Amino acid sequence: MLLAPESDLRVSLVQADTVWRDAAANRSLYGGLVRPLAGAADLVVLPETFTSGFGDEAIAEAETMHGAGVAWLRALADEVGAVVTGSMVIAEGGRVWNRLLWAEPGGGLLWYDKRHLFRMADEHLRYGQGESRIITRWRGWRVLPQVCYDLRFPVWSRNRVPEAGGCEYDLALYVANWPSPRRYAWRILLRARAIENLAFVVGVNRVGTDGNGFHYAGDSAALDPLGQPLVELGEQAQVVTVTLSAERLRAHRERFPAWRDADDFRLEHAAAQPLAP
Repeated sequence: MLLAPESDLRVSLVQADTVWRDAAANRSLYGGLVRPLAGAADLVVLPETFTSGFGDEAIAEAETMHGAGVAWLRALADEVGAVVTGSMVIAEGGRVWNRLLWAEPGGGLLWYDKRHLFRMADEHLRYGQGESRIITRWRGWRVLPQVCYDLRFPVWSRNRVPEAGGCEYDLALYVANWPSPRRYAWRILLRARAIENLAFVVGVNRVGTDGNGFHYAGDSAALDPLGQPLVELGEQAQVVTVTLSAERLRAHRERFPAWRDADDFRLEHAAAQPLAP
């Protein structure tokens, strides 16, 4: 029975003011923030649509999986020796996707297409809807990556109990462009996902004001399985690295094994396919 990983995980939260519709400027911005983390982080988390900002206009600059943005992300992961993850606007198969990319040092790449599309901004009319959720492994940790509006749908984040017992994942990630008028919901829902799933949760949001005039308050955070904050970033642009304790996770799941009483159900989804180097 696997209740927790064997070793700790260093996670860096990169909260910045994404440049509106300027991929080259954003590669420079985020590259400058990530490179100093070499040797100090195992996993680096960027915001949603970190090369463009979130909006209708970003579709015009959608990149392909073989474009400059994906190549840059993979090279950056290799350079710093850590996974680097965040979402980009990707054109593929005649559709546009809000796609979280999980770039590993050594060339490995997985992705997750945002499942819940924000209809209040007509995202559901403009983007393809993801059909598969993924759980990936990194340095002994099982990680569930999700995107922004997914946070509001607890079934999609549910830490189900496999047949062997224990929990399906150890860490849930949410990358976001979550506007400040709804910051209370962001902060509360991150805590709820940690508590109900007996898992660490990391949420990374952007700051600043985008080209459509929407303001973002940041509030990126890392939460323990009790929903208690390990770090909260506030409204300023900053990079913070936090260590997630494997022993803390194991002890909580042993002391409070609510997963043993979880409802038995399944979500039908396919496994993500890696992109060849």
